[in-house]
Amino acid sequence: MVHPFFLLSNSIIFVKKYLRKKLLQRLTSTDWSFDELALKVYEYQSVHNEVYRRFLLLSGQFKKQVSRIEDIPFLPISFFKNFVVKTGSWEIAPSISFASSGTTGSIPSVHYVRDKAFYLDNARKIFENQYGQLTDYHLLALLPGYLERKNSSLVAMVDDFISKTESPLSGFYLDDFKGLNEVLAQATKSRKTILLGVSFGLLDFAEAYPADLSECIIMETGGMKGRRKEIIREALHDELKRAFNVSEIHSEYGMTELLSQAYSDGDGIFHPGATMRILLREVNDPFSLVPFGKTGLINVIDLANLDSCSFIATDDIGRLVDHQRFEVLGRYDQSDVRGCNLMVSDL
Repeated sequence: MVHPFFLLSNSIIFVKKYLRKKLLQRLTSTDWSFDELALKVYEYQSVHNEVYRRFLLLSGQFKKQVSRIEDIPFLPISFFKNFVVKTGSWEIAPSISFASSGTTGSIPSVHYVRDKAFYLDNARKIFENQYGQLTDYHLLALLPGYLERKNSSLVAMVDDFISKTESPLSGFYLDDFKGLNEVLAQATKSRKTILLGVSFGLLDFAEAYPADLSECIIMETGGMKGRRKEIIREALHDELKRAFNVSEIHSEYGMTELLSQAYSDGDGIFHPGATMRILLREVNDPFSLVPFGKTGLINVIDLANLDSCSFIATDDIGRLVDHQRFEVLGRYDQSDVRGCNLMVSDL
């Protein structure tokens, strides 16, 4: 006779697998409403994500009435530093995870990924929806700092993009500024070309090889990572515009804890991918949203995070331009004021 405990356990596992399968089918189809699917993902993760469920319980939000995406509580991004954040029953593998760079002595965030192919496919769709087919481009990547470490989500994404361009000129450039300069001169003659780089790498290259790259898309991602003095985005863009004779600097917004990205085509206004939505919360009340038109801390709904947590409270300060687009204004460096990090020791 089978013990009732095992029957119950098997039943729970079956339900988890069934729910995930149905949500994934919706997510990978073209027929879904963002708000409706986000609420279904919340129902799934609030029960089957142990870290998120305990956060909701400790914060008194578990029984909260959630009928709109604006009602959903968001998990502080710092929890990815201290816990394995996953939804459902699956074995984590350190080899299939993304880790943040952090600073010396800091604890990195770790995002365990159940399906890397899904991440790359979704990232590709987001990029091509805004920029067109990757086969139309040469993609040259200048990502020192990221390329030198393992498990970078950005490097994994860009490496996939490079392969999908099917161009022999596409590739990574670590410190080979001379080679990069020579390839850029050749690349722009045959295809649309993107030079994607971390901010300090682009500035170093601009100082060493200023050139007329007006036929090229210059795209920055990430900050100075301790390599140079931090400057505001407008100042960074102004320097790069002058050095490369371009009218706009494009930007990519993404992070270790997210599997979706947003892109700016040069005005500092980001267009999120189809699986991403931005809300803004009050600085001193993590469960209250700011009125439209006001600045606040960025909450991200990332439906691609189906197997981790789709509702992330970041430490970025932002402003909504409209109900889809947003602007990133900087980082909030006093995140403990929110109070949510005090619950880390209780989880």
